[in-house]
Amino acid sequence: MERSMACCANRAFLPGVSSQHSTALVAPRSISSSFTYKSLKSCSLFGESLRQVPKSSLKVLKIKNTSLVTRCAIGDSLEEFLTKATPDKGLIRLLTCMGEALRTISFKVKTASCGGTACINSFGDEQLAVDLLANKLLFEALTYSHFCKYACSEEVPELQDMGGPVEGGFSVAFDPLDGSSIVDTNFTVGTIFGVWSGDKLTGVTGRDQVAAAMGIYGPRTTYVLALKDFPGTHEFLLLDEGKWQHVKETTEIGEGKLFSPGNLRATFDNPDYDKLINYYVKEKYTLRYTGGMVPDVNQIIVKEKGIFTNVTSPSSKAKLRLLFEVAPLGLLVEKAGGHSSDGRQSVLDKVINNLDERTQVAYGSKDEIIRFEETLYGSSRLKGGVPVGAAA
Repeated sequence: MERSMACCANRAFLPGVSSQHSTALVAPRSISSSFTYKSLKSCSLFGESLRQVPKSSLKVLKIKNTSLVTRCAIGDSLEEFLTKATPDKGLIRLLTCMGEALRTISFKVKTASCGGTACINSFGDEQLAVDLLANKLLFEALTYSHFCKYACSEEVPELQDMGGPVEGGFSVAFDPLDGSSIVDTNFTVGTIFGVWSGDKLTGVTGRDQVAAAMGIYGPRTTYVLALKDFPGTHEFLLLDEGKWQHVKETTEIGEGKLFSPGNLRATFDNPDYDKLINYYVKEKYTLRYTGGMVPDVNQIIVKEKGIFTNVTSPSSKAKLRLLFEVAPLGLLVEKAGGHSSDGRQSVLDKVINNLDERTQVAYGSKDEIIRFEETLYGSSRLKGGVPVGAAA
């Protein structure tokens, strides 16, 4: 049964990978004792696809004066895009391997029959929480990239040594399946990750990221990524043959009456947040809130407008983690031409002091973030034009 599952999945997503690679990859010895795969059966969907990167994906443009001279084009494959967007072979390798993991997670999410968070796949041979399986696949992808030094996930909030180099290597933090509690309702869910150079995930800021990305598992499967030194935020679509194709570039988040209000229970004892929500309703904004952070933030990038908020109050504390969720999505939104805020500053400027640090957040267009900051705190660091309302 297990072998038939692997072969079917390989035919669907990893053409050219033979069934002899269908056994699970063994977890690195360096992973801490608190992290165990004992409850996880073999998942088998990597094999040589992660060990051998096509030569074309490692070709790097010759760049003079550090300026990129080749423009990435709609229709490019992920590998073509990355070789044009960055000269860093290690980063190309890592992002390509993560793309392999996202592709496999998408298959697993779409073929899981779920009750709550306990899932059995369509072949009946895996009784796993799908978020734990996603967690395992991402750790394996980072191990076989050979360029990840440390990794840390929301499921395993401790640094895991992935065996990569410190010099020229990266550290990665990820939320394996944001929205896993709504998988059983068939809502869109996703993966979030941020990439930092070297071996540190604390004492750094979101602005120090060299790349950030999310995988979105909905009617379409997409891989949305941004590179620190390359303009725009870029969407890749998973095609039937298993390849990622560049389908959209976002460089500007404009104005538009679309809002996604998270943590509405905070309006009970945060009158300023209540005032902001009432403004959206009074001004006839369109409500587009799914209960999943990935699809709600992704729609701002795709629609190129809107506002996402998740605000705290005395009785409703912050739940969103700066390292695993807020900072990576902040880079994606800001590279797309939008803004982020914790009420007083960009979330990319917040120092990550510990792995579990949490914060409130808003993402959106400039005027929406001005309105958010003014309404909650009376002034905005971005203010430079006419009043945007709600603060009065």
